[in-house]
Amino acid sequence: MPNPTTPALPRSHRTVRLLTRPDGLPRPEHFTVTEAPLPQPAPGEALIRNRFFRVSASLRMMISGGAENVDGVPFPVVRPGETPFEETIGEVVSAPEGSGLHPGDLVSHWQGWREYAAVPAAQCTPLDGALPDPVAHLSHAWTAYAALRWGAEVRPGDTVFVSGAAGGIGSMAGQIARLMGAGRVIGSTGSQRKADRLVAELGYDAAVLRGARPMAEQLTEAAPGGIDVLFDNVGGDQLRAAVSAARSGARFVLVGALSGQLARHGRGTAAPVELDSFQLLLKRIAMRGFSADDLPAPERGRWPEKFADWLRSGDLRFPHTRVTGIEHAPRALCEVIEGRHLGAVVVAL
Repeated sequence: MPNPTTPALPRSHRTVRLLTRPDGLPRPEHFTVTEAPLPQPAPGEALIRNRFFRVSASLRMMISGGAENVDGVPFPVVRPGETPFEETIGEVVSAPEGSGLHPGDLVSHWQGWREYAAVPAAQCTPLDGALPDPVAHLSHAWTAYAALRWGAEVRPGDTVFVSGAAGGIGSMAGQIARLMGAGRVIGSTGSQRKADRLVAELGYDAAVLRGARPMAEQLTEAAPGGIDVLFDNVGGDQLRAAVSAARSGARFVLVGALSGQLARHGRGTAAPVELDSFQLLLKRIAMRGFSADDLPAPERGRWPEKFADWLRSGDLRFPHTRVTGIEHAPRALCEVIEGRHLGAVVVAL
């Protein structure tokens, strides 16, 4: 007999599917929300009721089809009729015996954009409750910390420029750079409202505005002594301006290419920029692309405790917007791409 204290599972659940590939930037009509049979876990799989999933601008290139022809892209292409993916927090409904998972456990996985998911147990990461809010697991704080710590090797007193500072990664990077001892932190964003919030709420010393005046001119004013570190989410003109503003021995870490991913035309998989290689040479600028996934597991293992301590002390904030209801996820993606929000955007189910 069924346990009377266990809620009956629905026979179906809602899932978002890509309806058609966008020609340019995605719009809500490129997606559809449909009813689908409740997933039936195969051997070795856990049934997860999703609670929250993150919405990221990088999904644009996964749904455009452009990533099919680009080597090294770490995420799968999403084709019409398929459900997008994203990092997700869910509650275990059922799990294979011996998996270490139990009903009620919170886990993270990558099968978002749906209300329920059948996920291989080995691909579920248990969440231990160390963070004051489990949704903070959907921040990009680890990416920001790893890139600043091992990619750019931030040093006390450094002047750090974060391009795309109001996004999910940038909103964490500026705060973390300060906690690592940076002497001055400058961010770029697309609106005066967000620029004011970067300074008032997230500890940036100054913010420069995309499209207001030449970026190189603004950056020179914000950092008259030059910059030591570039944390680059954008590329394009902002990367070029950083080369102009760099001090000798500056370290550039490239973690995103939003200038291409958010371009109105194309498929978001190219972000060309012309740089003065003579300046790179004269200033001894070190430039590297970085992925936190390349770091050894022990480094990642020490991060949650540090992250929890910073959050609990109030030294680090997780700015984010919660959008309630899976039916609003396509609109949330469009708003992320349009830059309407400060910090990460999370869909709550």
